[in-house]
Amino acid sequence: MPRLWQTTIDEHRRSVRGGILDSAWALAAERGPLSVTMSQVADAAGIGRATLYKYFPDVASVLVACHERHVAAHLEQLAQLRERGEGPGERLAAVFNAYARNVHHRERHGPPEMGALLHRDEHVAVAQRELLDLFRGLLLDAAQAGLVRTDVPPEQLATYCLHALGAAGSLPPGDAVRRLVEITLAGLRPSADGSGD
Repeated sequence: MPRLWQTTIDEHRRSVRGGILDSAWALAAERGPLSVTMSQVADAAGIGRATLYKYFPDVASVLVACHERHVAAHLEQLAQLRERGEGPGERLAAVFNAYARNVHHRERHGPPEMGALLHRDEHVAVAQRELLDLFRGLLLDAAQAGLVRTDVPPEQLATYCLHALGAAGSLPPGDAVRRLVEITLAGLRPSADGSGD
């Protein structure tokens, strides 16, 4: 098959798959994930059911693919923030703020059963490991600059941060998320007497 045709076919497939994911996510957010059918997804995406079944076997697999796409986009955003900033302290704060805002937003959008359906698969565990690695790297850089305590291993600090910032999901809108990030960052600083060094 000529290369141009293959490129065009691949682009078409990505476009169809993206349309399926967008349509399914919108339906699940509107009606709840347990109320969505494959026929509804096909209609919303503007394709036939037979085409839909070429891409996904059921609604749950479509929603898992949607979630994987969201998680990958969030991880990419955090990775980009890690590369920006004037120094390790600014990068750490930027990533923590973005992560906390994502958690806060996630808990306010979509029905509760969406989380129960999507947060149990292996892709979530893989994403969490990537997130912990990202946090650990930022903490190591900040520790080398003297901005973060060194009496606790970076792996443990990363886990602490992940769980502390996860509380953003239960906070009210407004300044509460920003304050949570500030408190989390304050807990990482070396103590004034040097005991955290």
